[in-house]
Amino acid sequence: MTAVLSGKAEIELVLRDVRALVFDMDGVLYRGNTRLPHVRELLEQLDRRGVPYAMVTNNSTRTPAQYAEKLAGMGISTLAERILTSSLVTRAWLEQRYPRGTRVYIVGMESLQEAILGDGYFTPAGTDAEVVVSGADFSLTYDKLRIATLAIRRGAHYVATNPDKTFPSEEGLIPGAGAIIAALVAATDVTPVVIGKPEPAIMLRAAALLGVEPAQVLAIGDRLDTDVLAGRRAGFRTALVLTGVATPADLDGGEVRPDLVLPDLEPLVDYYREERR
Repeated sequence: MTAVLSGKAEIELVLRDVRALVFDMDGVLYRGNTRLPHVRELLEQLDRRGVPYAMVTNNSTRTPAQYAEKLAGMGISTLAERILTSSLVTRAWLEQRYPRGTRVYIVGMESLQEAILGDGYFTPAGTDAEVVVSGADFSLTYDKLRIATLAIRRGAHYVATNPDKTFPSEEGLIPGAGAIIAALVAATDVTPVVIGKPEPAIMLRAAALLGVEPAQVLAIGDRLDTDVLAGRRAGFRTALVLTGVATPADLDGGEVRPDLVLPDLEPLVDYYREERR
């Protein structure tokens, strides 16, 4: 593993022009309900240095407020306003393209339902939906897949919050939103429009939130195919941490290459602790 890791000089070179950080959450900040090493120390260093940061996640199963509460339960204090989810970005994307009253069927958790339907702009629907939106759903049933399939086969547009086939838990990798996409694609032969990472929209929204140019942002994630690829598409510098999904073997011959490969967040803690000392 040590052969692929970035050294101190390489880290300093990449971070020289970085003015803000954007963190993926699952597999970077925590796994399941367990805080990963060096998270709190890094956030403390960033706060001391006045370095702004945001947290972005493809996971649509919680609202920003619920994520802030989850983090607080692990000893990580942050504001809900610093957290962007694929649910929020999907809602913004839909509103730009579909008029008020558009009928929408959702395969997803309560947080996705609230983001899309909560203010009444869109109308909840079933097999008569004009748009089907899918995200991760821990209470997925055959009936939900049946309704979504019928709606899509009758002409509904299909939109997905993110393509993550799995996400990390304390037990190991479990099915993610991409597993639901696979089922619906198999049943409908329709490929969805994907809104979350690896598409750059959520990253660019984070940069705007932080008030910095994309080239001044370091994106930190645990997946090459979503986190790192989205960061590169957005024009960010990128760091892969080996605390979640990706392994050193994934870097062999891959087309997506991060600027940095780190075992965890400790090298970043050291950098910001020593910077301008």
